[in-house]
Amino acid sequence: MRVYVMTDLEAVAGVRDFDDWCVPEGRYYDLAQKFLTLEVNAAVDGLFAGGATEILVADGHGCGAINIELLDPRVEMMRGWPRGWPLHIDDGHFDALIFVGQHAKAGTDCAHLAHTQGLNYIDLSINGVSIGEFGQMAMCAAELGIPSIFGSGDLAFTKEAEALAPGIVTVAVMRGTTPGSGDDLTIDAYRRRNAPAVHLHPERARQLIRTGAEQAMRKFRSEGFGLIPLKAPFKRVARFRPEKAGDLIRISHEEHPTSLAGVMNMRFAPVPES
Repeated sequence: MRVYVMTDLEAVAGVRDFDDWCVPEGRYYDLAQKFLTLEVNAAVDGLFAGGATEILVADGHGCGAINIELLDPRVEMMRGWPRGWPLHIDDGHFDALIFVGQHAKAGTDCAHLAHTQGLNYIDLSINGVSIGEFGQMAMCAAELGIPSIFGSGDLAFTKEAEALAPGIVTVAVMRGTTPGSGDDLTIDAYRRRNAPAVHLHPERARQLIRTGAEQAMRKFRSEGFGLIPLKAPFKRVARFRPEKAGDLIRISHEEHPTSLAGVMNMRFAPVPES
């Protein structure tokens, strides 16, 4: 029973903003790495208790955020995906996918540090369904027959995941408090708008994550999970916010006849939106 754990940093309990917590030069980056790794360990402990036999942890934050010295020694860690999507989940006969520290997609109301890949995205959609980083990975996994069974992060993310992935078990460790989408903002302004949030204490967050991961694993073994419905061809549309006020929004359209991972690996060709 092999589980792939995708991780991110922005929606870990106690991680408060981009500049101080989410980049290596930030004042609290080492502490953010610790908080994330301990949340991962909590999920890992729950997964093993629920019946997992092998776990791979993917360090999915942009500049890396897993502290491997603190990581549960029963797991392996992966960093880097030279073949692109589906980020090597197709390599090892994985049975299930989970997420830890996952934030909501760009433009989400009352979301903590919401973005999609970079802060330059306004929206990304596949066949008309707006998705973020969770949706991209979960859909690629579904294309391979692998369900997404658990996710922890901010409250807005949990709602996003529950709407997309049938039956997924979620745990919210914080809730953002900034209303609206921020779609009209420049990249720098959007970077600063989504930090306000109410956090659980990190120890409480880990307790809930462990319980939720075990619950998800036991549910998966006893009754299974549905897959995200997918239908070819796959059309990707991305809209990008301007770098400075007065610049035009750009839009990119790509299509692949058979593969969702295939369209995700296509290069963007943004043009000014008409």
